Amino acid sequence: MHDQPRYKPLAKSTFFNDERSARPRVPGTVARGHLPGDPALETGKVGTGFVPAVPVPIDAALLKRGEQRYRIYCTPCHGQVGRGDGMIVKRGYRQPPSFHIDRLRAQPAGYFFDVITAGFGAMPDYAAQIAVPDRWAIVAYVRALQLSQNATVADVPAARRGELSGAAPVPAEPGHAETHTP
Repeated sequence: MHDQPRYKPLAKSTFFNDERSARPRVPGTVARGHLPGDPALETGKVGTGFVPAVPVPIDAALLKRGEQRYRIYCTPCHGQVGRGDGMIVKRGYRQPPSFHIDRLRAQPAGYFFDVITAGFGAMPDYAAQIAVPDRWAIVAYVRALQLSQNATVADVPAARRGELSGAAPVPAEPGHAETHTP
């Protein structure tokens, strides 16, 4: 086997009429482990538009997984609550936009999935690092962050608004307290 005839990748070949040693894929061939499923779930798109909402059931377990993955992959740039104030920004890198600006709050869920998958601007793609289910978990968590940081009393169910009057003030987020150094 050591001395068998072979071609180097993409080398010229006289064996085939088109003189290519690398053969084109047979139409319809699917790479092992890449059988396409639901395109909306795997791409965040329906046709040329983005999926409007997270296409998986959202529950506490999904949000917890999303928070965990967000803290690993997203907080270095986007910060703990998505304001774009992560550690790399403090070290001089370009600041990403806050998830809480009107433009991003209005984006469909598929937009965020697509950005995680393909990257955008200075943000690299994370398709190789973050599995599809975890990308959707992160998108669900980003939506929860957007709701939490932009909620009003009107967003609280009427039956539970009475609980707000006696609520203690929420302490400042760690790392966001104002400090003054000489």
